[in-house]
Amino acid sequence: MIPLSANEGTSARYLTVREVAATLRVSNMTVYRLINGGELPAVRVGKSFRLREDDVNRYLADRYTQAG
Repeated sequence: MIPLSANEGTSARYLTVREVAATLRVSNMTVYRLINGGELPAVRVGKSFRLREDDVNRYLADRYTQAG
C-alpha cells in the first residue's frame, strides 16, 4: 500500500475490489493478489481496500500489447 499525502487523491474516484474485478473480468481473489503483490496500489479502509480508478487504468495501459 502507498500512503497518501493530505492533498493527494481528494478528487480521485475510488473503486472497490468487486468493481475492479468486474472491470477487468477477473475474480476478486485475482485483484487481492495484485494488491498484495504490489502490482496495484490500494488504500485500506477498515477491512476493505479501495483502488484509484487512475491506478487501474495505468495498470491496464502498462500491460497493453499489440496483437498480431
